[in-house]
Amino acid sequence: MSDVNARFEQAQQDVQKLPERPGNLTLLRLYALFKQATDGDAHGDKPGFTDIVGKYKYEAWAALQGTAQDTAKTQYVELVESLKSGAVS
Repeated sequence: MSDVNARFEQAQQDVQKLPERPGNLTLLRLYALFKQATDGDAHGDKPGFTDIVGKYKYEAWAALQGTAQDTAKTQYVELVESLKSGAVS
């Protein structure tokens, strides 16, 4: 397993143990980076206007179109580390 994958898996565990819940925009960023890292570019139909949360999640993921999966993993790890240190909320 590569170092990036190991750090990404550790960050997934660490994010569950954060002392406080991040804000909604940070949660959206975490979601989008996770989806890009694990599934690649956004695919499927964009949720309709009645599914507001699904729509925002899809749009956040789609905004990362073209980002390499290893890059998304690294950015996810960096975001989790900043949350652990209290730099971002």
